[in-house]
Amino acid sequence: MRITFYILFFALLTSCVKDKPNEQLQPEVSLGNGAKVYITNEGNYGSNNASVSLYEAESGNVIQDIYKTQNNNAALGDVCQSMIKINNHYYIVVNNSGKIVVVSSDNFKHQLTITSFNSPRYILPVSPNKAYVSDLYANSISILDLNSNTKSGSIPLNDWTEQMLLLYNKAFVTNLKSDYLYVINTITDQISDSILVGPNAGSIVLDKNSKVWVLSGGNSSTSTLAKLTRINPVNLQIETAFTFNASDKPGNLCINSTRDIIYFLNTHVYKMGISDTNLPTSSFISGSGHTFYGLAVNVNNNDIYVSDAIDYIQKSTIMVYSSAGSQKTTFKAGINASGFYFE
Repeated sequence: MRITFYILFFALLTSCVKDKPNEQLQPEVSLGNGAKVYITNEGNYGSNNASVSLYEAESGNVIQDIYKTQNNNAALGDVCQSMIKINNHYYIVVNNSGKIVVVSSDNFKHQLTITSFNSPRYILPVSPNKAYVSDLYANSISILDLNSNTKSGSIPLNDWTEQMLLLYNKAFVTNLKSDYLYVINTITDQISDSILVGPNAGSIVLDKNSKVWVLSGGNSSTSTLAKLTRINPVNLQIETAFTFNASDKPGNLCINSTRDIIYFLNTHVYKMGISDTNLPTSSFISGSGHTFYGLAVNVNNNDIYVSDAIDYIQKSTIMVYSSAGSQKTTFKAGINASGFYFE
């Protein structure tokens, strides 16, 4: 969710949504066993038009708003932030609605809704029975009991917590309003340490050498530059840090299936080997003429998926590229497509 954009466009969005004709609902479908790509579409903030699109890679078929299709025209909610599969169910985080919607992975039918969250962002399973939920406003990480599917507790942690990563009974938690990456002991559910990575850190990946990479977007108001930091997760020491130029606003860090090439957005798509000694100076996929918004790498074949939000009002365009950078296909998803789940 990019709050700045939503504030700028809110008045226009309200009028556009109000006058938009109802779309014809697709009939309920049977989900096959082939490769699937789910795209989480934020929708327009405050408009209750979040959705999930299903792209069937083998046939090229796209099912728009699969939740509504499979659940008797029910709306998913306001701002679909992320999605993850746990115990044969998809857990869909609906940020501004303050809830997690759980659906069956067999047919995408609603099973239950978990509430008691403020503004949830991402889910990190930390054991077979427990997961953490980051949050925009709660000033804490929520503890989710996966047996009862209820919030069972919280871990105090100031400001906007975002993406998380699990390694060695440690949960590494990014924070968009702090200069630190926080470390939580997942056995005791207590903060055990913090690592200075710079402000606006929101994305995190693990490479093939079990090193943690964090991308911090920087802070223009304090003239703090963006950084890409590699961390040793055992001793929690920073091994190397790459500093961006003042005009750079990088984000959406992701990694390929062999965990040796990382990608990120900075107007364009950039590619970098984990052994490289400098940041890339030229783009891998040009974003000229586009508004790149979401980025992910398909773990099954290393295809690169990037979303173009266009004007943040109309449906996004999804562009699919090979690992060599050649465009393979494009298709439409929902409004403000930002996340991908591959299976």
